[in-house]
Amino acid sequence: MQFTSEQRLDDGVLEREFTLGEIPGTLWTPGITPAPLVLMAHNNGLPKADPRLVARARYTAARGYAVATIDAAGCGDRPRSAADEQARADLRRAMQAGEPVDEIFESFIGPMVEKAVPEWQMTLDALLEMPEIAGPVGYSGGWTALGIRLAVVEPRIAAAGFFAGGFVPRAQREEARQVTIPLLFLLQWDDEGNPRQRALDLFDAFGSKEKTLHANLGGHIGTPWFELEDGCRFLDRHLK
Repeated sequence: MQFTSEQRLDDGVLEREFTLGEIPGTLWTPGITPAPLVLMAHNNGLPKADPRLVARARYTAARGYAVATIDAAGCGDRPRSAADEQARADLRRAMQAGEPVDEIFESFIGPMVEKAVPEWQMTLDALLEMPEIAGPVGYSGGWTALGIRLAVVEPRIAAAGFFAGGFVPRAQREEARQVTIPLLFLLQWDDEGNPRQRALDLFDAFGSKEKTLHANLGGHIGTPWFELEDGCRFLDRHLK
């Protein structure tokens, strides 16, 4: 892991850009260390510098956590294949037209998860070697499909917060029954991009004995700010 830049923010959080091979990432660490680690994942082509993700990461770091995110293949500045770009275009067109999207989604997101998991595990290995970072590890992010797979295959993850999750590939919907760590599941009741009933069915499928569903009115990007505070309290219970 090579750090390429750093800046100290007003709240004392240290923000550092890094590369791990061809993987670009950002790490936020609080002033007090060692700190528990939270992985914040994103997809849909978004960059790690997406303002909503950065705001969540900085807030969480200021609460005493090391927070890391990376750009998965096809996200941010990483190369995108012509096939991926076509799949994204087909998915947007079908959703806007109200057409079925399951098969397009399966052919697109499933392979992304398969590629992303080993990259996140390699990142986790590198981060946990740093003296300012300690376990346990949490997962927080809108990429629910990736979070489910990591929760199943990665024993170092002790708790997870998922956002929405109606569109999750069949493989990960089946894997949800194997997830047993504590979960906080956020659902926007009027999310145009995540079918409500499918999200509720996914929540029901999780095998965790401790799982909490927070549902709020509004569309995909309308999650209330107070959910970030509640999410940190959830992390406090299981990572500190």
